[in-house]
Amino acid sequence: MVGIPVILGALLGILHLLYYLRQLWSRRLYPPGPFAFPVVGGLWRVKFGINANHKTLIKMADQYGDIYTLWAGHIPMVFMNGVEAVKEGLTMEEFSDRLQSPFIKTLSREMGIGFSNGLIWKQQRRIGQATMRKLGVGKKSVEAQIEAEVQQLIEVFSRKKGEPFDPALATTNLVCNVICALTFGHRFPLEDGRFRELIDAIEYIFKVGGTPFHILYEVLPSVMDHLPGPHKKALQATEMVVSLAREEIQRHKEQQSTHEPQDFIDFYLLEMEKEKTKHDPTSTYDEENLAQSIHDFFIGGTETSATTMKWTFILLANRPEVQDKIVKEIENLLGDASTCYEDIRKMPFTNAVLHEIQRYRYSMLMGVGRQATKDVKIKGYTIPKGTFVMPNLRSALLDPNHWKTPDEFNPDHFLDKDGNFVPKDGFLAFGAGTRSCLGKDLARMELFLVVTHLLREFRFKPPPGVQKLDEEPSMGLTLPPKHYKMCAVPRYS
Repeated sequence: MVGIPVILGALLGILHLLYYLRQLWSRRLYPPGPFAFPVVGGLWRVKFGINANHKTLIKMADQYGDIYTLWAGHIPMVFMNGVEAVKEGLTMEEFSDRLQSPFIKTLSREMGIGFSNGLIWKQQRRIGQATMRKLGVGKKSVEAQIEAEVQQLIEVFSRKKGEPFDPALATTNLVCNVICALTFGHRFPLEDGRFRELIDAIEYIFKVGGTPFHILYEVLPSVMDHLPGPHKKALQATEMVVSLAREEIQRHKEQQSTHEPQDFIDFYLLEMEKEKTKHDPTSTYDEENLAQSIHDFFIGGTETSATTMKWTFILLANRPEVQDKIVKEIENLLGDASTCYEDIRKMPFTNAVLHEIQRYRYSMLMGVGRQATKDVKIKGYTIPKGTFVMPNLRSALLDPNHWKTPDEFNPDHFLDKDGNFVPKDGFLAFGAGTRSCLGKDLARMELFLVVTHLLREFRFKPPPGVQKLDEEPSMGLTLPPKHYKMCAVPRYS
């Protein structure tokens, strides 16, 4: 006689099978993708992120099409690949919300600029854009602050006297201190302990992103909340950045400098005062949103820009002829005069090189995801409301239908036959639409001033005995180069 436990076990097995078959049936309208197993979904196809490379997600489009679904456990993620699909995903109003995954919700508290939605996002982005304009991003006032940091970088490079060194820390210091100057109204001495904590926290958050611990948190948040691991340390690092922002906000309040605003905190506190007089119950301007917005500036701007500059040194060190052509263009235009950001319009080759650096070695794995605000029909597929939508910016920047030699460093991608700079629709390094990068003008200005100032002082070279620096990226949410050393040889003795 069959025992009751066996019967119950068989019934549970049948119920589990029926539930799974129901899940498969409910997924039939999604775009195709790797077969989704129970619990793990389609993550087996990318080996849970282990040993993946920067083209893994792009290559999946060759098998499943430009729009495909990758299931992370029970969570569907619709990837969009290639220039046309990515642009559509970035500019559709139905995909305007930032994705709200479990890890991101915990990280962002659904506040600030970077990962909020609805009224919070609209108001926080509005003041962010307005303040950037008032502070002079893209203009002379901010240019002077960047140049001060570039001079610090030149001094660091000069002290190496042409010997091999790692430029990573000095580069990150520059980018982070520019954000400090715009946000806090002051820079930090490089040896300042709080500044070192800030940089370490930013780097750790990105180090954990994309790892198995991060993926497991997204799939099983209630379990991971009770387990130790790097994911917990990443959340602590986030709190460190927010805590520093709160300290600076308090300092600004004590100084009472809001009526002569000099930085982002001043402008934001002034806006809060104005909103109080209106008694608007829908206002989201408060100190917690301010602190989270500051966190978003550092997270969104430091690692990405620093990664781009690290790649810049490698790509130029491996191509001395490109360095010499940039310097020649500067000298022909300006002689001994120093460069300013406006000069980029008269320097087509330099402009093309900077764009090609950002295209060829885009700093992020794919860009930041979105979330469908309503059910959407696209190319015959149904993408239900709430689905995570991942426009793969890297795939657009490497799309063979839009770039002559997508896997090669080639400034001619941005030049016509007469040597004039030509913008390209496929250049989506800063995204597109209402969610495009808020700091893109600042990032462009930093890169231009760093390259033009440093190349007039130094020749970048691989260390003695090294024929070529490695151009294969490390894996993570950002794709920095592997650890390297280079030589910055003084151009004039």
